[in-house]
Amino acid sequence: MTDILDDRRHIKRLDKSDMLSLLMGFSAQLKKAMGLTGPVKLPNAKAVSSVVFSGLGGSAIGGDVARCCLSEEMEIPFIVNRDYDIPAFVGPNTLFFASSYSGNTEETLSAYKKARDKKAVIIVLTSGGRLAAMAASDSYPVINIPEKSIPPRCALGYSFVPVLSAFYKMGLAADKSNDIVETIQVMDKLRDELLGPGVKLKNNPSKKIAGDLYGQIAAIYGGGRHLDCVITRWRGQFCENSKSLATSHFLPEMDHNEIMGYSHPKAALKKTVAVFLKDMDDHPRVKDRIRITARVIKRSCHKVVELNSTGNSLLARICSLIYVGDFASFYLAILNGEDPTPVDEITYLKKELSKK
Repeated sequence: MTDILDDRRHIKRLDKSDMLSLLMGFSAQLKKAMGLTGPVKLPNAKAVSSVVFSGLGGSAIGGDVARCCLSEEMEIPFIVNRDYDIPAFVGPNTLFFASSYSGNTEETLSAYKKARDKKAVIIVLTSGGRLAAMAASDSYPVINIPEKSIPPRCALGYSFVPVLSAFYKMGLAADKSNDIVETIQVMDKLRDELLGPGVKLKNNPSKKIAGDLYGQIAAIYGGGRHLDCVITRWRGQFCENSKSLATSHFLPEMDHNEIMGYSHPKAALKKTVAVFLKDMDDHPRVKDRIRITARVIKRSCHKVVELNSTGNSLLARICSLIYVGDFASFYLAILNGEDPTPVDEITYLKKELSKK
């Protein structure tokens, strides 16, 4: 069955909206994203004492990537908000990013209005819609996403690179330009030598992972210090692209509760593949925990898969794991006989909510 992943014609028949081209073009998107803050007049950040990045789904994950990338140097709190409401601490000293690819995400529009009422320092990240119109009316800066017709989850580069650039220009973080350049190089190498459709199954880690997960439930784990954004991304991509249920948790917390869940139900556990994502800068005790936890749960689940990040900078390593997962979710969609792009249930849900 997994042999079909080496059949480009079969992939093309299922991939009707050509998501593969978007995956292959990720490094080009990163390069283009580096210039998006250039024309934007950014606010003064001298009094900023907290950062909130508000978005949902594909419009939120870029905030997670930026937060993880800056976790070792940001000296003020930085949280990602996925809700209609905003934290009570938001106020004039809060830098508030309102992120909505379409500009019409109802939760983000609600959060934006509340942040505006609290007189937060607001920057909008969008391709248009109501959010762009409100920001223009309220005289808030807008970082414009240049592509308006791709799935939001495929605009990842546009949602975190400008944020990193904005932090640097506002004096809140170090310049990440060299890290972004390295990330582009790492993505090109991964795409061409390991992950792309032209690399056969036997040498392609993403195709192998898709084969491991075919007909199974993915349980995705890793250290929460740097990789929580990657783990969240993997879960979302397998659900949206592959139309396949996935769960996730972070270590060390997972070892204080979820590890005990690998007892029942036994039939479901035999259909579960545990994927451990690892980074060289994981806490030494987390590395120990992954090794021992994998040994424990291997007794109950179908299979355990372990994957290491690649690259020098933290950003490159984060994106290396994201890229493996993005391709794996695409290949699993093909194995599932699904077009990776449509998200019919999400579209239906939004339509029903619009009637209220």
